[in-house]
Amino acid sequence: MTITLDGTNGISNASWTTATRPASPVTGQMGYNTTTGQIESYNTALGWVIAGTSGNSYAVDYLVVAGGGGGGSGGGSMGGGGGAGGYLTGATTLLTGTSYAIAVGGGGSGGSSAQGSDGTNSSALSLTSIGGGGGGSGTTVGRSGGSGGGGGQTTKAGGSGTVGQGNAGATGGNGGSPYRAGGGGGAGAVGTGNNSVPNGGVGLASSITGSSIYYAGGGAGSSFSGSAASGGNGGGGNGGVGHTNSGRTAGGANTGGGGGGGYGSASAGGSGVVILSLPTNRYTGTTTGSPTVTTDGLNTILTFTASGSYTA
Repeated sequence: MTITLDGTNGISNASWTTATRPASPVTGQMGYNTTTGQIESYNTALGWVIAGTSGNSYAVDYLVVAGGGGGGSGGGSMGGGGGAGGYLTGATTLLTGTSYAIAVGGGGSGGSSAQGSDGTNSSALSLTSIGGGGGGSGTTVGRSGGSGGGGGQTTKAGGSGTVGQGNAGATGGNGGSPYRAGGGGGAGAVGTGNNSVPNGGVGLASSITGSSIYYAGGGAGSSFSGSAASGGNGGGGNGGVGHTNSGRTAGGANTGGGGGGGYGSASAGGSGVVILSLPTNRYTGTTTGSPTVTTDGLNTILTFTASGSYTA
């Protein structure tokens, strides 16, 4: 620590992220947490406490993923893949004694010779992730959402994604052989299309549970022939092939993955998820909605696959 007396430079504290805090802190140790943007100090009874709060608040890491959009289908042509649900992650501060509502969005239904339905929003800690956009039918555009759905086979545009949450769906093929729609967007990349194999856009990996897991992959668009296009890593469903929809799959449950597009019918998007990681010595155990409770090092992990609440 450097202390200056000229009134211009102030005090320079040590700094760390939530993940790289000192392994063996002592009471009174203080530093700047770049994850939360707060100065914090260590208290033997309470753990890391934000400076000036007397222990009435603490940091939490979060992942909020919305439901994925359903795939689209055409009555006589190929439908686009559903867009992934919006993906938000970061850190914030909880106030002790406050109840925080958690809403987990559902996946959108697959279209029956129509656009797919949008996924439902997920929300927590005053944050809202936007549901994925439904895939386009053979002759309609993909819908916009957290990530956009892929466009229909006849050069229809993909839907747009939400800035900071997801990416756009791809434009469908040119209406001729090999008769392909567009892939839905994912949290990490746009879908592919424009007569290319209509794969869904890749999602993003999170290690909030202690293991690296991908979420929010885009659903693949459908093709008239060849192998089924692949959904994006992160629960994206595969696209169907031909009039029989061979290989078509739904978005993965609790991943926010988009559903696979098809011919005549399409697959549903995957439901979303909300995950909180907080210091075990501050965990109150007061929840609703029956989240799965696990631990990772010094943190307790709450995984909500249905709506509920946590009281800090």
